[in-house]
Amino acid sequence: MSKKPKPAAKGAAKGAGKPAAKGAEKPAAKGSDSAENAPEETNGPRPGRVTAAAALAALEGLALIVAGIYFVIRGATGEPDDRAQAITGGLTLAALGMIPLLAGRGLFAQRSWSRGPAIITQIMALPVAWQLLQADSAMIPAGIVLAVVAVTVLVLLIHPATTRALGIRGPGQAD
Repeated sequence: MSKKPKPAAKGAAKGAGKPAAKGAEKPAAKGSDSAENAPEETNGPRPGRVTAAAALAALEGLALIVAGIYFVIRGATGEPDDRAQAITGGLTLAALGMIPLLAGRGLFAQRSWSRGPAIITQIMALPVAWQLLQADSAMIPAGIVLAVVAVTVLVLLIHPATTRALGIRGPGQAD
C-alpha cells in the first residue's frame, strides 16, 4: 500500500518559477530521505487538545482490547454459562478496541480521517456508560469514568483548534 504525497501548503514553494541554481538539485543518495520516504506533512504543531484526545481514545481502545482478551481467557478456561458466547464476545470487544486505538494513533499523527471514528466511538460509549450507571453493582464507577472520558474527548474533538490542527474546514471557511 503506497502513500500519496500531500500537496504542498500555500507559500511552501518559495522561489517557485525561479530557475534552480546550478548543482542545487542533486540526486538523493541511497537510503536518504527522499520525497517518497519522507513522512506526510502535518498541519503545524500538535495542540495539547489533540494530544489529550489521542491519548484518551487510545486508552479506551487498549481497555477494550484487554477486556476482550480477559473474556476470551475466562471463556476458554473458566465456567461461563455459554463458552462460545463468552469467547465470541471477547473477540468482538478486542476487535472493536482497534477502532479507538487506530483513531488515537491517527489523531496523534494529526490525520484528518481519524476524527470521525474517534467521535463515533465516543458517541457509542455514552449509552454504554448510561447502562453501567443504571446497574446496582460495582460497575457504577466504571460508568462514571466512561461517561467523563467520552464527554471530554467529544469536547476536545469538536474544538476549533482541533479542527484547524487536523486541517478540517467547516462550512463557510475558505481555503
